Amino acid sequence: MINSCFGLWIRGVIAAIGVIIMMAQLLSLGLGRIRQPKVIAEVLGGILLGPTAFGAIPGFTQHIFPEDSLPYLSLVANIGLCLFLFLVGLEIDASIVKRNARLSIVVSLAGIALPFGLGSVLSLPLYHRFIDPSVHFTYFMLFTGVAYSITAFPVLCRILTELKLLDTTVGIVVLSAGVGNDIVGWTLLALSVALVNAGSGLTALWTLLICVAFAIFLLWPVKRVMLWLARKTGSVENGPTMLYMTVVILLLWGSAFFTDIIGVNAIFGAFLVGIVVPREGGLAITLMEKLEDMVSIVFLPLYFTLSGLNTNLRLLNNGITWAFTIAIASLSFTGKFGGCTLAAKLSGFGWREASTVGSLMSCKGLVELIVLNVGLEAGILSQTVFSMFVLEALTLTFLTTPLVSALYPPERRVRASGQLEKRAAAGPEDGTDSIDSGSPAKDDPWRYRFTVVLDKLEHIPGVMALTQLILPTPSSPSGITSVTSTTETVDLKKPEITVDALRLIELSDRTSAVMKSSAADTLIYTDPLLGIFRMFGELNDLAVSTSLSVVPFDDFSHRVVDHASRHASQLVLLPWLPPTSSYQNSMEVEAVPATPKSMRFDHNPFEAFFGSFSKADKSASAMNSQFVRGVFAQSKSDVAVFIDTGDRSGAGSSQHVFFPFFGGPDDRLALEFVIQLCLNPRMTATVVRYIKRDVSTTHLEKPEGVHVHEGEQIPTIRSLVQRDDTVSIRSTAFPDTVYGPATTQTRMQSETVDSVAWNKYALHKPDPATPSLLRAALSRVQFSEFSTPTPLRAAIQRAATIRQVHTRLLIVAGRSKRLATESHHHELKEIFEEYGSSGEMVRKTIGDVASAMVVSSSASALVVLQAAIHVE
Repeated sequence: MINSCFGLWIRGVIAAIGVIIMMAQLLSLGLGRIRQPKVIAEVLGGILLGPTAFGAIPGFTQHIFPEDSLPYLSLVANIGLCLFLFLVGLEIDASIVKRNARLSIVVSLAGIALPFGLGSVLSLPLYHRFIDPSVHFTYFMLFTGVAYSITAFPVLCRILTELKLLDTTVGIVVLSAGVGNDIVGWTLLALSVALVNAGSGLTALWTLLICVAFAIFLLWPVKRVMLWLARKTGSVENGPTMLYMTVVILLLWGSAFFTDIIGVNAIFGAFLVGIVVPREGGLAITLMEKLEDMVSIVFLPLYFTLSGLNTNLRLLNNGITWAFTIAIASLSFTGKFGGCTLAAKLSGFGWREASTVGSLMSCKGLVELIVLNVGLEAGILSQTVFSMFVLEALTLTFLTTPLVSALYPPERRVRASGQLEKRAAAGPEDGTDSIDSGSPAKDDPWRYRFTVVLDKLEHIPGVMALTQLILPTPSSPSGITSVTSTTETVDLKKPEITVDALRLIELSDRTSAVMKSSAADTLIYTDPLLGIFRMFGELNDLAVSTSLSVVPFDDFSHRVVDHASRHASQLVLLPWLPPTSSYQNSMEVEAVPATPKSMRFDHNPFEAFFGSFSKADKSASAMNSQFVRGVFAQSKSDVAVFIDTGDRSGAGSSQHVFFPFFGGPDDRLALEFVIQLCLNPRMTATVVRYIKRDVSTTHLEKPEGVHVHEGEQIPTIRSLVQRDDTVSIRSTAFPDTVYGPATTQTRMQSETVDSVAWNKYALHKPDPATPSLLRAALSRVQFSEFSTPTPLRAAIQRAATIRQVHTRLLIVAGRSKRLATESHHHELKEIFEEYGSSGEMVRKTIGDVASAMVVSSSASALVVLQAAIHVE
C-alpha cells in the first residue's frame, strides 16, 4: 500500500511539476522579449495546460494530471501560496508610504473606491445571469468589488523594474500607492472570507474581531520579540542565522494554521508574518533572497496551473458571455485608470504622468487570481464567471507594459531627486565642491574632484590603490602651483581633493533587488563596500561622500556618467580585472578584415527570440568589459581605469611609473596625470616618447633628470601611416567609443598639440621662477625619446629593464582610440602570438598599448586614461 501511494506520488506530482515548470519557463522566454512580466507566462501556461487547450486532447489530462494526483498538487500549491504571501508581506515597507503619504493615500483610495463601486454595480446582472441563487448576492458583490479594486503589487514592482521607472516620480508614487492598495485589498478579502465562512452576521463579526486581535498581537508584541531575537542572534548584522530562520518558518506556519481554523484563509496569517519580520540591517531582503527563487520557479507555476485547470475559456461560447467578459474588462480598466488618473491629476501631476499612474495601477496579475481562486473554492464564483475574470486579469496585465511605454517614454520621464542624491550632490559644507564645470581649466592640468565606482568586492583593492595614487602627501601644503603657459608661471590654488564613491547594485528581476532599490536610503549606511571605502578615507584624511544606486546592469555606465556630470567630477576612476583564463574571442587586428571563417557563426537566428546564450557574452570578465567600455563611450569627463594584475612583488617599496608616450588626446591626459602623481615625493617616473621609424639600428638614449634636445624639432610622422579611427563594433551588446575618421587637418592639429604638451614638461628648463612643487615633480621624472620600427616591443623591453631596478612598476597608458599617430594592430598581433594570448575584448576595452603591457606581464598594475571629448 505504501509503495502504491509512493508510486502515485511519483507519477502524479513529480512528472506534473516538471511539465509545469518547463511550460512556464518556455513561455517566459518568448514573452520576456516583449517585456511582459513572468506572471503572464505562468498564468498563460496554466490556461494552456487546462481544458482550454491541451486539456482538450484526449488522454492528456488523465495522464499528466490524473484525478488522484490533484489533492497532492493542491497541497503543494497551497504551501507555496502561503510562502508567496509571506514574501509579499516582506515586500511591504511602511516607510515607503510615509515618505509619500499624501499622494499615495489619495491615489490608493481613489483606486479602490471607484473600481469597488463599478464592480458592485456589475455584480447585479452577473449574479442573475451566471450565479446559482443559493449563493448570497452580498457575498458575490463583495468578491466582485474586491477583484476590481485589487492591484497586483508584486507584478507592479517587476513592471516598474523592467521599464526602469523605480527612480522616477511616477514610479515612487505608484509603488507607495500599491503598498496601501495591497493592504486594504487583503483586508477586504479577509472580511469577505470571514462573512462567507460564518453562518451568521454575529459569527462573522466574532471571526473578524479575533482576526484583528491576532493581527495586533503579531504587529506589536511579536514584532518586538522578533527584533530582539534578530539582534540577540546577530541576524541583523550577519544575516539570518539557522535559529532565526527556524523561528520565522515556525511562526509562518503557526500563524497560517491559526487564521485558517478561525475561518479566515491561511494566506492571511502568512501575510501578517511577512509584515512582522524586522527591516533593520536588510534582514527582510536577506530572507527574501533565500526563499524567492524556489517560490517563483516551483510553487507559483504550480498554483497557477491548478488555477488554469479550473479555467475553461471554451465556456465563453456565445455572444452574451463575451459581452459580459468585455464589460468586465472595460469597467475594471475604467475604474482603476479613471480613479487613479484623476487623483494623480488633482495632486499636481500633468496629464501624461497622471495617466501613467492610472495605467500602472490597473495592473491585476496574480493577486486578483488569488482572490478569484478563493472565491471559487468558497463556491461564490461559478466556473464561467471565474474564466471571465481570469481573462480580464490576463488582458489588463498584458496591456500595462505597452500602454505605459506609449504614455511615458524615456525622454518624457522626470527622475526623482531623493534625499540620498541631494545629500551627495550638496558636497562639503565649505562649498569647495560647488563648481559649475566638471572639466579643469585649460591651463590647470590637475584633477582634484573624482568619482570612484564600487560595484564588486574584488574591485575594492584596485579602487583603493588608484585612489591612493592621487592623494597628496600629508606634508604637502594645500595649495599647489602649475605652469599655465610656455612663457609665464602663475600660482594656482588647488582645492582639497574630494572623492565621491558611487556604489552600484544590480537591479535584477528578483524581488529582493526591488526591495534594495526601495531601501537605498538605509543601505547606504550599511553597505559593506561603502563602509570599507569610508574607513579608507578616514585613515587617509580624505573627504569622501557616498552615493548608492540600484539600477539594471545595462544602465550601469549611463548612471556613472550621469552621476559624474551632476557632481562635476573631473576624473572617473574605474577598477577592471582582466580575464585570467585564455580569452574567448579570437584576435582580429586588421583595420578592414577580410571575411573570416568564424563570421558565419556570429549571428544566431534564435537570439532574436530567446536572447544570446553565448558564454563569452555572459562571462563575468566580458560583462565587466561591457560596463567599462560603456563608460568610455558615454563619459563627458576624463576616465581612468585601474588594472590590477595581481602581482604583489615589491610591496612596501617605493613605486615607479613608466609612461610610453605615443601622442593623441589620451596620451596628453596621461602625461599630465603622471606629473600629478610625481607631486608625491615617493613617486618617480620614466616617460619615453616613442617615434615609429624604419631605421637600421636603434639607440636608447641615456635618461637624465630632465632630458632636453637643444634645437631639435619634434618630427611630424602623420605621413608614416594612414589609418581609420572609426572603431567598429561587431556586437551591439558591447558599447564602445566610436570616432569619425581623422582628417589630415585634425591629425596635424593633434601632432601640434602633442609637441606643445611634450615641450611643456620634457623641454622645460630649470628656472627660479618655476614653482617649487612643479620643479620637484619634474626632477623625479626622466624624459627621453626613442625611434624604432617596433615601438610596442621597445616599450615592453624598457618596462622589463625598469623592473630590474624598481620591482613595483606602475604603467600609465592612454587608451589612444582617436587621433593617435600610430597604428599598432600588426605589431600587437605578433606580440599576442608570441605570448600565446589572444584577446579582442581586452584590446577594445583598454587599447593597443595597455593590451601589450597586460599580455606581457610588464607591470604590477596599469592605469589607462581616456580624455573627455569636449564639444564646443
